[in-house]
Amino acid sequence: MKITEPTPGAPCWVELGTSDVASAAVYYRQVFGWHAEVEPRVEAGGYTLFSAGGAKVAAATALYAPGQQTAWTVTFATRDAEALAASVTEAGGKVLVAPRDVHDLGRFAVLADPAGAVLALWQAGSFAGAELLNAPGSLGWVELATDDAEAAVSFYTRIFGWTVRSHGTYAQWGIGGADFGGMSTAQARDREDVRPHWLPYFAVESVDGTAARAAESGGMLLMAPTDVPDGPRIAMVRDPQGAVFGIHQAGTEG
Repeated sequence: MKITEPTPGAPCWVELGTSDVASAAVYYRQVFGWHAEVEPRVEAGGYTLFSAGGAKVAAATALYAPGQQTAWTVTFATRDAEALAASVTEAGGKVLVAPRDVHDLGRFAVLADPAGAVLALWQAGSFAGAELLNAPGSLGWVELATDDAEAAVSFYTRIFGWTVRSHGTYAQWGIGGADFGGMSTAQARDREDVRPHWLPYFAVESVDGTAARAAESGGMLLMAPTDVPDGPRIAMVRDPQGAVFGIHQAGTEG
């Protein structure tokens, strides 16, 4: 079983904060074939929606805070942003941006877990979230890199009610019988300066082909296409502005 539409407690959207939205739009078109459309309202500040086959799958926005790093932010659906934000504080996390409305589209908040990994919440209004999930060109998996797995399990199971399944040294997050993500320890990463974070993986028809396009278009392969034991074929990429994302073979989620 896999999640194919926005579901409370599960990833529903992914947003790129970048120093150059226009260049990012060109890059991700070359890598995934995404079509970019700039939100026409002036107050949207150039917010750019990415679509795959006519379905909205992600977005990009300019950096808005001093010192903000170029990065992808994973957003999780909730029925009540206010209540969930309150539970985050009680569980030891932080509310970085308090719940607020985005026109009639919905209500969002930005949070950090106890280790500092940033995530966002989305309470749907007229916009539920990604119109395509777990299909080529769309978000298919999310992964938490953390330096305290025990604290992460305690935090996320408390605020979202996630299930946790262990596969050796790797744990998988799930909800309603469907696994949508995993967890690895930050110490296992190849750089000591990597802070706890959430990483999106996009489903693709060919990991090798997509990885080649990602590199040829100006990105850097942080992990060449690799077969995970008893898992999917994956690769990890840093885009030209520095945002990191993963790709995995479509149809191998969970």
